[in-house]
Order: sequence, then structure tokens, then C-alpha cells
Amino acid sequence: MSAPTLLIVDDEDLVRWSLREALIHDGYTVLEARTAAEALERINGSIDLVLLDYKLPDGDGLTVLRRIKETTPETLVILMTAFSTVENAVEAMKLGAWHYIDKPFDLQEVSMAVEKALETVRLRREVRTLRTSAGLEYGLDAIVGTSPAMLEVKALLARVASSPASTVLLTGETGTGKDLAAKAIHYNSDRAARPFVNITCSALPEQLLESELFGHERGAFTDARQQKHGLFETAAGGTVFLDEIGEITAGLQSKLLRFLEEKTFKRVGGLADVRVDVRVIAATNRDLEQEVTAGKFREDLFYRLHVMPLLLPPLRERQGDIRLLIDYYVERFNREFRKKVRGLNDEAIALLDHYRWPGNIRELRNAIERAMLLVDREWLAPLDFPSLTRHVSSASLFRLPPDGVNLEDVERQLLVQALDRCGWNQTHAGHLLRINRDQVRYRIEKFGLRAHHDHAARYDAARYDAPLRVPA
Repeated sequence: MSAPTLLIVDDEDLVRWSLREALIHDGYTVLEARTAAEALERINGSIDLVLLDYKLPDGDGLTVLRRIKETTPETLVILMTAFSTVENAVEAMKLGAWHYIDKPFDLQEVSMAVEKALETVRLRREVRTLRTSAGLEYGLDAIVGTSPAMLEVKALLARVASSPASTVLLTGETGTGKDLAAKAIHYNSDRAARPFVNITCSALPEQLLESELFGHERGAFTDARQQKHGLFETAAGGTVFLDEIGEITAGLQSKLLRFLEEKTFKRVGGLADVRVDVRVIAATNRDLEQEVTAGKFREDLFYRLHVMPLLLPPLRERQGDIRLLIDYYVERFNREFRKKVRGLNDEAIALLDHYRWPGNIRELRNAIERAMLLVDREWLAPLDFPSLTRHVSSASLFRLPPDGVNLEDVERQLLVQALDRCGWNQTHAGHLLRINRDQVRYRIEKFGLRAHHDHAARYDAARYDAPLRVPA
């Protein structure tokens, strides 16, 4: 990593020399300028910090500070002056100066101020990098799914993200990806540079949840030894994600409603109103309309949250997406576990394709993660998914196509597969088909099959060697 670059702007040669020697000794790259014009010529995105004199031959430091903040707002500025006044200091801070040093200064003091300023620069860059990577990770293109249901969801997410709506309600079964949808809305909106904070409402009792959301004043309750800012203040300008919103108590529902309507709240134990601008994304797997009818959820809060509703479809309704999700998670866990699994064999794919996935994407992810942890082969097989094989019967692998089938053709194809797999051992073929040997013999005669001599039968066996799988 290259050394930070500093620019010293001062018309006194001795000042520039002493600062340059001290800062080079500290390991920094140092540039110099005698005038305001020279300083503005040198300013660019590669300058990390400017040490700026207040009085210059062709202008004043405040004018230069203003121009620096206009052209490169991320560059930090420490103002130096021998004519220190409170008014000058206040004006400098208003214009964006990071710090203010009086002349004559102690070089050790300057060195410490520079070190702290550059630490701020480093942290800001790390935050920006993290937010950029989060934006890429949660971009709409990064959401796995090309089924019609998911294409519609992605289009809605894009519209919601770009809308000014301050409240969004995500609904859907457990494990459908409501947390991912919330992050996609945030990181694809104009709030992306601001914080995204989330909390699971069912995880805390009412008093602690209220304190987490709204903060508290010192002495508001036992152990409240100092003032605390809540999530709404922490996320100012950004997004707060309230998962399992249907679990909050009636008292907290009324306080949340007031905040959503007025954008103000009081900290626990506080008297003053606090105003913040945040987008609230709420999520639930409950039917809130039924909860309203049952008197468990406030009707006015429901309609306030329901301004921009979005229903996430269950995995069983996302035809074609299971294969994409399988590939995604196999690749991801290959990286995490340092394995070289190539994928799932046909039987395992058939198993996962036709399982109902009551836990949706979360259940799929957990199933593949477990299999990847334990497997020592290149291909995952049904035996690597024991929790699924217990719930999927062989009959569930067969789905009637929209235009129907000829039942006798299907029966003949399955009989040929069973006989071919067992080397035409009729007893073993009967075990595979769950019928006895006499029933196998009857069907052989019915369809006029002959072992290894009937070329048509051999063709059928090859053609239907894989399990019959027809999309629902």
C-alpha cells in the first residue's frame, strides 16, 4: 500500500521545510505549494490531507478550503493560522475543515493531528469499499432466479427502491428471502450510502425492543447509565428493517405508528421529540389482515405499512429456479469449504426438483451446505440428502404434463427400465416396481418384450434410462 500523500500550503519557507521534514520522517509523501493558485492546481483525488495556512499571498485559506471541498470533498483539510479567533474556527468548521491548529505549533501536535486525520480517511475508504461491495452483492442482478415469479419480484424491487415510499411491507413464507429483498431495496436506492440496520422484533421483550428502536435517556430504567441512540437515529438517512413485525406488542405498535406518521419519536425516558428521516421496511410471514380481524394487530398501523406491499413467492412456485440455486450454493460452498464438488447427479437433482421445500430457500441452502460439508465425492447423490429422501416418495418424482400421457406407454417404459437395470431378472425388476414376479411376467407378455433380442425394447431402455421427470 502506498504512503498517504499530504499537501502543505504555506508561503513561509521555514514552516514548509519544518513540516515537510517531520512528515517525511513519519513516512508520508509530501507535496508543497506557496500560494492559493498553486494549491488549487495541485489538488486532485490522490491528495489525502491538506495542511492549509489561513493567510496566503493571493487569497485566504477559507476560499481555498471552499474550493477543495467543491472539487474533492473527500480530501481532509487542517487549517493553520497565527490569527486564531472563535469566528474563524467556526467558519472553517462550517466549510468542512477537519481540524484547526494555531501557530506557532508544536510538531508533535501536528504529527498526532495528521495521524488521526489519516485514520479517518482510511476508515471512510473502508466504509465506502464495504458499501460498494454490499451494493454489488445485493444488486438486483445478483438475485438468483429467472422464473416468471422472480422476474416480476425483481421488477417490483427496482420500482420500490427508486420510489420515495418511506414504508415497505414484505410478506411471504418463512425462508423466502425477505431479508435479501430488504437489502436489495436499500442498496439499489438513493439511500445506499447511508446505514442499513435490522432487528428481529420477536427476539427481544417489549421494553428492550423499544429501547433498541428509539433509544433511551440516562436513568430511564435500571442500568441506563448513559444516553443511547436507537436504531432509527443510527440509521438516519438510511433504512431500518423490522423483521417479524407481526410479533410486536400493542403498546409498541402505537409508538411505531406515531413515528411512521410524524417522523418523530421520544427516547425512552425522554421529553424532547427527535426527528429523523429513514425508510422502514417491515417483514412478516403472518397474514396481517387476519391478525387485524383477530384484534392482534392495529388496523391503522397495517394500512400505514401497506403503502408499498411486496409478496415473495415460495420456492415451489419458482419453476426452474431450483437448478440455478443449486449451482449457486454448490459454487459458494466449494469456495468456503475448499472443495471441488462438480454438482448433483441426475437422481439428486430429481429429488430436489420435486421436494416441496416448506422451508423455502433457507431449507435448500441448509440442505446443500450439510451435504457439501460431509461429501467426499465429485457428485452429490440422494443419499447426501437424508432429510429430503424421508419425505419424498418415488411417486412424487412423476408429474403429469399439461397435455397428458398415454398410461400404457409410461407403464411399458418403466418396465423396460426396471428389466434393463436388473439384467432382466424378473424378481429384482418386480422389487423396483413394487409388484411380484407374476405381474412382471404378465406385463412382459402384454407388451411383447424379449430379453436382449428385441431391439425396440433395448432402444426404449436406453432412451428412458433416466427417471421420468416431467415439469409440473
